Parts: sequence; structure tokens; C-alpha cells
Amino acid sequence: MISRLRNQNHGTIPLVARYDHYERTVGPRLPHLFQRDYGSGPTVIGTTSLRQWLKALFVRMELRDRAGEPIHLTPHDFRRIFSTTAVQDGLPLHIASKILGHRHLTSTEPYVAVFQDDLIRTYRTFVDNRRTGRPPQEYREPTDAEWEEFEEHFTLRRVELGSCARPYGSRCEHEHACLRCPVLRVDPAQLDRLAAIITNLEERIVEAEERGWPGEVAQLTVTVKAARDKLARHTPTGPSTAHGLTLLPHPTTRALQDAKGG
Repeated sequence: MISRLRNQNHGTIPLVARYDHYERTVGPRLPHLFQRDYGSGPTVIGTTSLRQWLKALFVRMELRDRAGEPIHLTPHDFRRIFSTTAVQDGLPLHIASKILGHRHLTSTEPYVAVFQDDLIRTYRTFVDNRRTGRPPQEYREPTDAEWEEFEEHFTLRRVELGSCARPYGSRCEHEHACLRCPVLRVDPAQLDRLAAIITNLEERIVEAEERGWPGEVAQLTVTVKAARDKLARHTPTGPSTAHGLTLLPHPTTRALQDAKGG
């Protein structure tokens, strides 16, 4: 179809505007794949005509699935075929997502019909290629002592308010002052405990001020500020339920808004 369009239009695909029946508006001029010259100029082929043509084409080709049933193809399936073929040929999933116009990778994943054996084969090829450019000693089997040290690192990352996100092999740069540390990942279940710690710190500041300990006041003030920032960052804002979930309004299309007069 691309070749036909280019041959008829001096090597280019015409830009055609398409009417969206759901949004009830005319979209921008784009190089739509399914278009034809219809008297006054190029126009987008309707989905009803495409479905009828595809149905007739598969009847003539007598294509059937593994169960022996006739294959049915819709215009939307071309997106799935393209994305699956592109990803299997090595196109990164996030680039395929951009080409398809998706905002999130989770919207693209159902389009890509990559089987488990393809994933394993692609992963092994990637690892083999990666290892050819690295020193071979990096891929030796770890000793029991090294493995125990590795596991101990992640065990020690569990702290009172959640977990420490510092990478393996790095030391604690804040001398275990977790409230001040930017890599502390607060467990949402511990937010009440964090609030109680802030209250206790504020009481200690008052006591330090009464006893004339300015150095103590200074360091406690820094700790309180860091703790308040963490609490604010993990506390839900806006309309919420009893479980801390933010309530969002139901999405509406422009057609529905027009029908309601809004």
C-alpha cells in the first residue's frame, strides 16, 4: 500500500485529515496508510470498507489458524503485527511505544506477541555480546564468603523506617543517620512512626533550648527538617479514601461531553 501511494504521488505519501467519529472532530493532516483517491482528492478509507476488504481477501486466500478456523484480521491488527515484528528484529520496546503513540510501556506490552523462547534467546544473545567486551574474571562464580557478604549487605539495608537504597559495595556516608539520608526509602506502613519521631525530636529541641545547648538544637533542627520532608513526600495529598488512595474523576470523551451539553 505504501508503494502504491508513493507511485501515485511522485514518491511521497499524501497528508490527509481524518474525521474521528468518537471525538467528533477532524484530526491533523497525517500520512495515513489506508487512503485512496476519491474524486476530489486523497481521503482516508473508512473502517467498514477496510473490514470488508480484509474479510474478502482472507476468504480468497483460504488462510486458517491452527484450529482450522478462518483467520479474521482487523485494521487495528496491523499495529500489533508491526510492533511484534519490530521488537523481534531488535527494536527497543520504549522506541516501539513512542512510534505507536503510547504514553506508557504498559500500553505497548499487550501489542507485542513475543513468545517466551524469543525472550530467552534475545536475553542470552545480549548477555553473550556483553561478556565479550568485559574481562572474563567478572563472570567467575562467587565464593561462599563473597556470597554471604552480598546477602549481608541487603540484610543490613533493612532499617526502622523502611529500607536503605545504597548500592552494594558502598558504605553508609551518613553514619547511619537515616532520617537525614536521601537514599532512605520510607515504608508507607511506617509513616505514623515517622510522625511520632518528629514529635519526639521537636520535644528534644525545646529541652535543648531550655538547657542552653545550641549545638544540640542545630543538629536536631537539621534532622527534623529532613524527617518532615520525607513525611511530606510520602503523605498522599488531595481527596483520598481511608486507605490513602487519591480519587480521580472518571474520564470522559468529547463526544460524551457534547451529548451532555458540556
